[in-house]
Amino acid sequence: MMTPGRRSSTFTRLLRHGFTDPSAAERLMESAELAPIRNDPVLLDALGATADPDLALLGLVRLVEAQDGHTAQRELLDTLIAAKPLRDRLLGVLGASAALGDHLARHPLDWQVLVMYEPQDLHPGTAEFERGLAEATDPVTLRVAYRRCLLSIAARDVCGTTDVAQTAAELADLATATLRAALTIARTAAPEDAAMCRLAVIAMGKCGGHELNYVSDVDVIFVGEAVDGADEGKALRAATRLASHLMRICSETTVEGTIWPVDANLRPEGRNGPLVRTLSSHLAYYQRWAKTWEFQALLKARPVAGDVELGESYVATLAPLVWQAAERDNFVPDVQKMRRRVVENIPVAEIERELKLGPGGLRDVEFAVQLLQLVHGRADTSLRSGTTLDALKALAAGGYVGRVDAVLLDDAYRFLRSMEHRIQLFRLRRTHLVPEDDADLRRIGRSLGLRTDPIGELNREWKRHASVVRRLHEKLFYRPLLDAVAQLAPGESRLSTNAARERLVALGYADPAAALRHLEALASGVSRKAAIQRTLLPVLLGWFADSADPDAGLFNFRKVSDALGKTPWYLRLLRDEGAAAENLARVLSAGRLAPDLLMRAPEAVALLGDGDGGGLEPRSRAHLEQEILAAVGRASGGEAAVTAARGVRRRELFRTAAIDIVNSYGTEETPAKADQGALVDLVGGAVSDLTAATLAGTLRAVVRDGWGDDLPTRFAVIGMGRFGGHELGYGSDADVLFVHEPREGVDEQEASRAANSVVSEMRRLLEVSSADPPLLIDADLRPEGKSGPLVRTLKSYEAYYRRWSLVWEAHALLRAEVVAGDEELGRRFIELVDPLRYPAEGLGEDAVREIRRLKARMESERMPRGADPTLHTKLGRGGLSDVEWTVQLLQLRHGWEEPGLRTTRTREALAAACAAELISGEDASTLDEAWVLATRVRNAVMLVRGRAGDTFPSDGRELAAVGRYLGYGPGHVGDMLDDYRRTTRRARAVVEELFYGAAER
Repeated sequence: MMTPGRRSSTFTRLLRHGFTDPSAAERLMESAELAPIRNDPVLLDALGATADPDLALLGLVRLVEAQDGHTAQRELLDTLIAAKPLRDRLLGVLGASAALGDHLARHPLDWQVLVMYEPQDLHPGTAEFERGLAEATDPVTLRVAYRRCLLSIAARDVCGTTDVAQTAAELADLATATLRAALTIARTAAPEDAAMCRLAVIAMGKCGGHELNYVSDVDVIFVGEAVDGADEGKALRAATRLASHLMRICSETTVEGTIWPVDANLRPEGRNGPLVRTLSSHLAYYQRWAKTWEFQALLKARPVAGDVELGESYVATLAPLVWQAAERDNFVPDVQKMRRRVVENIPVAEIERELKLGPGGLRDVEFAVQLLQLVHGRADTSLRSGTTLDALKALAAGGYVGRVDAVLLDDAYRFLRSMEHRIQLFRLRRTHLVPEDDADLRRIGRSLGLRTDPIGELNREWKRHASVVRRLHEKLFYRPLLDAVAQLAPGESRLSTNAARERLVALGYADPAAALRHLEALASGVSRKAAIQRTLLPVLLGWFADSADPDAGLFNFRKVSDALGKTPWYLRLLRDEGAAAENLARVLSAGRLAPDLLMRAPEAVALLGDGDGGGLEPRSRAHLEQEILAAVGRASGGEAAVTAARGVRRRELFRTAAIDIVNSYGTEETPAKADQGALVDLVGGAVSDLTAATLAGTLRAVVRDGWGDDLPTRFAVIGMGRFGGHELGYGSDADVLFVHEPREGVDEQEASRAANSVVSEMRRLLEVSSADPPLLIDADLRPEGKSGPLVRTLKSYEAYYRRWSLVWEAHALLRAEVVAGDEELGRRFIELVDPLRYPAEGLGEDAVREIRRLKARMESERMPRGADPTLHTKLGRGGLSDVEWTVQLLQLRHGWEEPGLRTTRTREALAAACAAELISGEDASTLDEAWVLATRVRNAVMLVRGRAGDTFPSDGRELAAVGRYLGYGPGHVGDMLDDYRRTTRRARAVVEELFYGAAER
């Protein structure tokens, strides 16, 4: 028994040497098995140097216990103390891998493979591993031999004898030897099959690239041929049986566990295709059917087992196709789709811990390197390595990647792969998730040499390296473009003009020559402006490339920069405010409307930032009206005042378009997740409020210019249609009615002349040609339509509606709302029309039939000739008109009894109808979805083309831009049109029932 003093001293020493459970460690140190070496200070120091001293000590005791007899135990312990290389290797493995500790406990003599190698054997190749597996005759003995070889690899790894790249190469060599051994076992079991066919095993993925993990699927492709004289069909069936047996030998679980799954799903047609094909069948598939990612996978193809000649022929035959992949029409959409899909498929709860697939993970580096290889490897054969780090080194040597960038990414990749190795080594399980448990993090950190604060240092290093990788598209793909057009660091290798042009084509730029000219204009020279542009452009190029029209984005950026480049705050805003640069890139490449608005006043770029004066939030109507009225008050004369008002309108239209685009496209940090209905309401409300404020300012300017502040009649503007419904789009006219009321003592004719003069001057000033977009005023919904007077008194409206009002006019008045002018007069107008639009006891049968007749007539007469009725957003099947007329019929019939229906807004009225059980929840949802989608399409068309339209564009690039706005990635335009037709078809079915169905519901 130990004395308390001695126990306290031992306890303290164990803590100092890194043990986390010193009490348990004391008990293990006191075990009889360790008695011969218990007091040897070398042992405690060696245990303290491991990743997990507690785990290493437990594994050592189990190993000593498992030795067969006292002599074997003594041999192990004596060697352990006397031979430092063995001690470091054995304890290093036991402290890093519980799974290999279990293996040693089951096979206690295997520790002897860790005895010091001769210098020439420190980094064994495939032949050395084949000798280690030579005695395996069945799956069980193969697993034991495999783990024995793995033990030696892990020992060299944890002791630092090999670096991460060498360890990955050794693991790939061991996998190669294992595949060969498994194939030998399969052939021995089926000699008739072996005699009938030639079978080659092609390693893919990390095994093919000589960069395998400790635990990973081993990706393979099988190629088979008949031997001379054999029937090809029978030979392929025999080869398939051999390949299947090989896969089972490696993949199945026995008492010794499993080796690793053999995955053949990278073969043509994936798991649905035949397991074994002939070389000619492979070639035919890749020539006709293969997708871009399949050629990217072939970058790492390497023959590893079976018929050597056939395997080499396979690689040689398909290599030319690999290096033509970048010329495919769908190259860019395919690689963009792959990049997004990787991140999208990660569970939300795991994305921050995903070391391989997450943002800033291993796959990002590998993907970018492979993309550069595909683009530039066509002409430069030095880039055709299947190993990521070797390819990165070649890219740097060729000037395709900056040297500093290459070093940073090499360091990041090595660190992340080392983390991955240590995570997998512990239990020998296939995982890429960084654990959350502190004990696991501590072990990983210590295994990587982080001893002061293993957990904190590990997290900091991991995040630092991941941050480097997250900028990999800037570092690897875009920045070298600038080397072709700008003088950078002296002596730096520069991308040739031809290579830069190829890079731009691969990114989706349709006119790379023009793009190069823009880059040269922006980034050449030694000025501070050029230096900042060289910092910004690599990132901007990537954001432009993520759009449907990268060329337009770059060209628009050049125009903005030419206009503002000498303004001190402009480049500082883009450089220092993270949101501004990306927001600008999204806006400039999303279509014509927003850039056109911006070019007329480039200083509006400031709205895209997140500092003072910036921020993408819509402004309230009160705020807008206050600013416009203040600008009008400062102006001298009516024309100058309205010009100022239109300038505010242009800026705020740009702000709204920018909000819409950024929320629809999302950013790299915040993917697009905005509710589509909320975006429609935001745009409709913002544009309607802005139009109302502009009319208020214009009215004030006209009255002040012509009459001072003493207009002889009270005057109000009533919004109608989409304006009154707060549903205006970017290109909508302002539907209005004008009402006036002579002031006391003023002759009615004088008042009428004044009111008409006001309207005429407002329309002229708002439509006059200028740098600002016009605001067209449409008063065709007034009584008697175009033939009626433009302005009426309130009494005249009352008399007309009392005697002559038609059903269509009551229908139109459902959206009437005061938008400008005398509020009290406007309120009385609304009180006047309420009984018409919400008639007591609802509409009669004749009125309902009349509305249906008008709708049917509109459908047959107003649809443009040649337009596709399934894609026309306004008049087409299930489009805006269908939904709105259905909702408005419910309002006309039930508004008198359901207060919720007394609203000018379509979606609010639809929700109220549902709440009142006038329409089912499912039908309401169907109509709402169709209305929102049709509205989004109209907004998208205006944003993309710069002019209004009710149908999808016919131009391919414009159509793709509409799809991008609606959330459809590259190559999914067909899906967008199909989804639109499906959504509106369902809505039309509801309209047929509700609008054209029974008169009573």
